[in-house]
Amino acid sequence: MIDVTGNRLRHVANGSVSSDSAAEFCQRLRQLFEGITAVLKEFEPIEAAVEETFVNRNPVSTLKLGQARGVVLLAPALGGLVVAEYPPNLVKKSVVGAGHAAKQQVSLMVKTLLGGAAIDGADAADALAVAICLAHHRSTRQQWTLPPGQAGRRQPRSRAEPVAQRGSQR
Repeated sequence: MIDVTGNRLRHVANGSVSSDSAAEFCQRLRQLFEGITAVLKEFEPIEAAVEETFVNRNPVSTLKLGQARGVVLLAPALGGLVVAEYPPNLVKKSVVGAGHAAKQQVSLMVKTLLGGAAIDGADAADALAVAICLAHHRSTRQQWTLPPGQAGRRQPRSRAEPVAQRGSQR
């Protein structure tokens, strides 16, 4: 979770939502949904983003990942949020400047961009990277939609708290 003011980013929170690996799959999906919903209620973001998934070699794993992803997309959508989706290479390029950056590079740049915030693991860093990607792309979209002569002018403060979710992250 980040707060965006103009081109300034501020860390709000990070972490992950997990499920009980011993539970039935449908119960794990419910746990993900309830966890994401609790995060949305606590932080009241105005938009959300999810990283697109890659195709897995194992069809059963791919199907389960798709179902979990559906839950992660559904939770904010039911709350009325627009949910953006970004491919992993675009997320990396938005944060690091290179689409094939290593996880360590992404994590280090996320910490740098968010003022040295303590990040709760690699999955949380990935989720924050998706939030940063959303913030960068939202800013660009807003510049494109400004009337002629207004591009580049400072915009009023906006309380934007994109929630970035990757799989089961918070």
